[in-house]
Amino acid sequence: MPAKNILKEYVKDGYYHVYNRGVEKRVIFQDDQDHKVFLNYLKEYLEPPPPLETLIREFEVDDRVYKGIDKPINNYYGKIELIAYCLMANHFHLLLKQNEERSLEFFMRSLGTRYTLYFNKRNNRVGHLFQGTYKAVYVDSEGQLLHLSRYIHLNPVKETPLEVSWKSKLRESYSSYQEFLGKRKTKWLKPDVVLSSFPRYKPKGTSGYQSFVEDYYQEEADFTPNLLIDYLSR
Repeated sequence: MPAKNILKEYVKDGYYHVYNRGVEKRVIFQDDQDHKVFLNYLKEYLEPPPPLETLIREFEVDDRVYKGIDKPINNYYGKIELIAYCLMANHFHLLLKQNEERSLEFFMRSLGTRYTLYFNKRNNRVGHLFQGTYKAVYVDSEGQLLHLSRYIHLNPVKETPLEVSWKSKLRESYSSYQEFLGKRKTKWLKPDVVLSSFPRYKPKGTSGYQSFVEDYYQEEADFTPNLLIDYLSR
């Protein structure tokens, strides 16, 4: 039986919740370095490509010096917009928009392959790192888009013990939550499509979006959206 949520429909200007986990639920982000490498790949893919002249290099063949251009990495600036993300130990979530048909497919294939090559080289291993093809849910309403951003940002605190400060864990996680609170600026992240739905106000120093996320958790709501399969259940 084919796996659910393997993308079959590519919609231009469509929003998607994309996620994947390690094969056999293995850890795919072991430490700060792994997180930073994955985020740097996102940065390189989503920022404007470097000027062509910066790729020119000198190389030597038979004692003669030539100039050539380094092969540029794949770039998806203008093709993919990343709205929100969260990196967990054994899986990741991305909320993104594809501006061109099928750009999501090429972006995810390149990202997954590149990170797998890095991870395998670092850990002297071979074979697949991820549990099959990435999964994707097409977002077909504003309400679904807003709720998915909250679901993604709350992932780090789903299993937080009561004695641990869930707010600290939420804000120290490898996610885009700090950008959504306006406490960090990242050029390759585009949260405004979500934040434009929330008025800014300052009761207790919070924003509308912060209340949208944190009040929801404090009310002990079940924040696993019904529209998603329980793919991340353990």
